[in-house]
Parts: sequence; structure tokens; C-alpha cells
Amino acid sequence: MKFKIKHETKGRMRIHVIQSRMSYEQADTLLYYLHSQTEVTFVKVYDRTCDAAIEYVGDRDGVLRTLCEFCYEKVEVPAGLIETSGRELNHIYQEKLVHKVLFHYARICFMPYPVRIVYTACHAVHYIWNGLKCLAKGKIEVPVLDATAIGVSILRGDIKTASSIMFMLGIGEILEDWTHKKSVDDLARTMSLNVKKVWMVQEDQQVLVSSAEIQSGDKVVIHMGNVIPFDGTVVSGEAMVNQASLTGESVPIRKTIDSYAYAGTVVEEGEVTIEVKEASGSSRFEKIVTMIEESEKLKSGLESKAEHLADKLVPYSLEGTILTYLLTRNVSKALSILMVDFSCALKLAMPISVLSAIREASIHNLTVKGGKYLEAIAEADTIVFDKTGTLTKAKPTVVEVIPFDGSDEKDLLRIAACLEEHFPHSMANAVVDAAHKQEIVHDEMHSKVEYIVAHGIASTIADKRVIIGSNHFVFEDEKCIIPEGMESKFDNLPQEYSHLYLAIEGKLAAVICIEDPLREEAFAVVSSLKKAGLSKVVMMTGDSERTAASIARRVGVDEYYSEVLPEDKAKFVEKEKAEGRKVIMIGDGINDSPALSAADVGIAISDGAEIAREIADITVGSDDLFELVTLRLLSDSLMKRIQNNYRQIVGFNSLLILLGVTGVIQPTTSALLHNTSTLLIGLKSMGNLLD
Repeated sequence: MKFKIKHETKGRMRIHVIQSRMSYEQADTLLYYLHSQTEVTFVKVYDRTCDAAIEYVGDRDGVLRTLCEFCYEKVEVPAGLIETSGRELNHIYQEKLVHKVLFHYARICFMPYPVRIVYTACHAVHYIWNGLKCLAKGKIEVPVLDATAIGVSILRGDIKTASSIMFMLGIGEILEDWTHKKSVDDLARTMSLNVKKVWMVQEDQQVLVSSAEIQSGDKVVIHMGNVIPFDGTVVSGEAMVNQASLTGESVPIRKTIDSYAYAGTVVEEGEVTIEVKEASGSSRFEKIVTMIEESEKLKSGLESKAEHLADKLVPYSLEGTILTYLLTRNVSKALSILMVDFSCALKLAMPISVLSAIREASIHNLTVKGGKYLEAIAEADTIVFDKTGTLTKAKPTVVEVIPFDGSDEKDLLRIAACLEEHFPHSMANAVVDAAHKQEIVHDEMHSKVEYIVAHGIASTIADKRVIIGSNHFVFEDEKCIIPEGMESKFDNLPQEYSHLYLAIEGKLAAVICIEDPLREEAFAVVSSLKKAGLSKVVMMTGDSERTAASIARRVGVDEYYSEVLPEDKAKFVEKEKAEGRKVIMIGDGINDSPALSAADVGIAISDGAEIAREIADITVGSDDLFELVTLRLLSDSLMKRIQNNYRQIVGFNSLLILLGVTGVIQPTTSALLHNTSTLLIGLKSMGNLLD
């Protein structure tokens, strides 16, 4: 790429790309390329001027080499990124604003007065018609106020005031639409799928490939607990699919052959093979945008109350206008009330506050699916932690494989990894990672894999039944036995590790010892959450009493429960809610899904099972529990902002009404100040809550 440096300081430069024009796609491609460089810390690309501002650390010459090597055609941009970047959206609304302002003042300067009267009258029909439609539905809302103000001004022959009112309303509509669309798109991008690997059917075998390699017509297998990454038709298998993320349906839908499956839904039970219809990421993005715009999930209780109050205030504004006119016989004073309504500001500032908080959460690697969950976080007094992968490190490691049937350790690890790779969980990931580090190739060697929630996995290899899972599953449910003469070895297993049991044909074949170390920040996070107002911190785990007690003491939880099943976690959450508590549940596995669904707010750790992430209301994307403290602070700040916005809007607009009624300011001035204050509060609401 050819470019020149326009100016620079230490760690920062502004360059100009030598080309006649830069398209939206080229600008986003350059932005993505520069963001992907480790030495670059910040980039902004200006497509209008073909410029780019770059902040970097380290070697200046390295940045220059990176720029010289850049070529639009050679950069592979992730699917859907350019289509959903928002660059084109911003340009469209900027142009709308410029055209609106230029045309308004050009009309005043150059259009003959008689023509301007006709134009204003024709333009007013739209607003008056909307007001009449609102009245026809038996509602007295903002369109009625707008129609009354414009209609009265025209009847008085005050064309200038009517024109100014419509101009201000038009500017407000553009800004409101722009800020809402931008906020929704920002949120949708944080919620878009990020499935990196999928099981593709090739010559009757399942092969793990990059999702970027999938094309329309390919067949992909979706195992239980995993997200369906592409739209497509089911060609084999049967499954119960959770579609709540797209449709809001609480009950899983049965999918059989010829059923249509949607990207972003989750296989709760069973397994299906789908023929991919569309491999690009944009369709999923569009579905999320639709879901966000239509879903009541976005609305917190305070937001809904504010909007309801805004609608209730409209009739009082109309009554105040009529009363002012009857008392003063002054149309200008009466119009001053119509120029100021609480609804516009309340209905713009409140949703933007929520959407901006959700966007800010994404900066901290927190994906929040709705404003009401942030409000619930702020109100919560009880938090329940799953242990494995949550309070303990997200990436436990295999320490030792202890054989019990005389087989080679690597062969046993190969079998375990072959089974575990189908159902990602922190323990399963540890086994697969151990095989990878030892360069053990574990190609498919088994028949259909069956996952038993919270217990283990069963399959058949070389006509032999193979199972892997917990002590309860292997020895109690499956009635497996310890090989003769190995009892002493079994009794002396190292107690400091968690154990995963592998059995073949009803006999214990190996015990995989997994180190599950406590997160360094766990104690500090629990302490911080208590200081932030959570009065009850609980830990629940399927591990033994000995392990649970040790972790509970070190973390500082108020209560702990060991050897619990998924239904036990869900029952505990329901019991706490029945006692009037607001409950947060944090987990990372398929077995945590019932409790995540039952809680007021379900929070999933991103390294865990996909079904947990999809069912959860909030996902923590980073490997740092301190983000939970950030989430609490963000939620508290959002509630304060909504309350402050409410007070500012009601206070300032009440002052405008008072000044208008007393004749201190004219109706057009009221409209200008009202719209300006609405815009300023909206812009302020878009700012970050946490510094």
C-alpha cells in the first residue's frame, strides 16, 4: 500500500492513503488489519479523506513495514464484520442531518414566501394526520401535542413558528433513529456468534474443521449442548432445540429430518446433521437485531416505568395548554407548553442509557442480553457459584493418567480425548489439551457418542462399551468394577486432584488425575462482591465433601453444598427466590443450565459449554472473575443514571414550561431549548458509566 505520513508524534501517526477514494469495505478492511497487529493499540480510519490515525507501542519501523505490506485483497476479514460495521449507517444519518439543515435554511433564504406557505402547510399534514390517528385509537400521546402545536401555529398564520417546530421535530427524529439504530447494532455485534470449529461430514466421517471453511451445501453435525452455527435443513438425527435466543420460546422445539434449524439456537438433547443453507454471518446478525428491537428483555423496570410515566404526562400537557389559554388568552404562552413534552426525552434517554450500558459491558468482555438483567444484578442479594471452571481455573490440566488394565497411558488418553472432544466442558477440555500437548492423534474410532448430563459419556469402540465420567456414574450407575488386585492402587489415588474414571466393558481402565487449581482472584472477588452489597455467597459442586470444604474455606463463601446434581442447583435457586431473594447463578457447564435458567440472572463463563452461554443472560468473556465486580458496579451506575436522567428531564422541562407560561421565552425558544436538552441528555446517556 502506498501512503504518506501527514504528521506524527511519539507513539502516534496520521497517514494518508494514496488513492482517489476509499469505500466503506476498504476502510473496514484496513481497520481490521491494523487492529490485528500486536503493536497497534488504537486505529481510526477516515474513509472520506482516505486517512488513518494510528497509535502504537514499540518499533515505529515495524508499523511502517506493516503498512507497506498491506493489500486489501490479501486480508481475510471475518464473515459479517464488514456488513455489520456500522460505518455506512453513520454516513447515511450524517448526510440526512446535513441535507435537513441545508434545505431548511435554503428554503428560508431563497424560497418565495407564498411558496413557503404552501410547502409548510403540505408538510404539516403528516404531523396532523399522525395526531388524528393517535386520537382515533383513544390515546393522547406525543403526536397529539405535535399536531396541536403545528396546527394552531398555521391557523394563526405563524408560518415561521410552524416551520421551526417541524424542523426541530425532524432533527429530533433523525437523531433518535440514528442513536437507537447505532446502539442496537453495537449490541448485536457483541451478541453475534463466534463458533470457530465445527464437525463437518466428509465421506461418512466427522472431521473437525474451521467454521470459515464451511460453504452452502456442506453437512455439519451438531452434538448435544452445542450451538447451531448456521441456518440449514436437518438431514439426519433428531434433537430438542432451544430457540429462546431468537424467538423467546421457553420450551425446546423438536427438530427431525426436513425441519429447519436456525443459527444461534442450541441443541439441548439429541444430535442432528444439518445441510448448511447460508454460511455467512450476516443473517444471524440481522436476526439478533430484530430480536433486540422487538424483545421486552431490553427494558429494565425503571426504564419501563419512565416510559409509562411519559405517556401519562401527555394529557396533562394538553390540559395545561388549554387552561393557560383560558386564563391568559395568550396563544404564545399556551403554545409554550405544547413545545415542551417530557415524553421525547424520557423515551430517548432511557433506552439509550440501557443500550449504552450493554455496549460498555461488552468492552469489559461481558455480553448482556437485556437491560432488565442489569437491573436484577443491581438488586441481587444472593450469588451462587458453581465450583469447577468458575471459582477454580477455567483451564484445569491433566497431571497423570493411572492405568488399571495394563494398557499404555497414551492409548488410554487417546480414547478419553476421542470421547471428551464432543462435549466441551473445562474437564473435557483438559483431557483434549493433554492429548494435544503429547501429540496424540485421536481420530474418530467410536460409534455414536451419548452424553449423560452431570454424569459422563458412553460409546462403543471395537464392539466394546466405553464410558468416562464421575465416580457416581462409573461405579454406581454403570456398576463397573475395579480389576482384581488393583483395589490397593485405587484406594491410594492422590486426593489433591479431581478424578475422571475411564471404564471399558464394565471394568475400570484408567483414572485421569486433573489439577483444578483455585483462581488467584477468587477470594478477593468474593470479598468485593460482599462489599458491593451481596449478602449471601454460595458455592455448589458435584465434587466430594472433602474437596468442596477445602475450596469453600479458602474462598470465603457463606455456604457450600457438595455432590449436588443439576436439579439440586436449580431447586436451591428456586427456594431462594421463593424466600424473596434476587439470585445470580454463575456456571460453565451443561449441568449448570437448569440453574442458570431458574435464576433471576444466569451468568456463564465463556470457556464453558455453548448451551450454558446461550441459555445464560450474561456471559463473561475474559478469564477474570473481577469482571463480576465490574458488572455489579456497572449495574449500580446504570440505575443511578436512569434516576438522574429522570430528575433532570422533569426538572428542566418543568422550568421551560414555567418560563413559557410567564412569557419570559417564546414558543420557538422553548422548542429549541427542549430539543437541545433532549439531544444533550441523549448524548450524555451514550457515555461510559465507569471511568
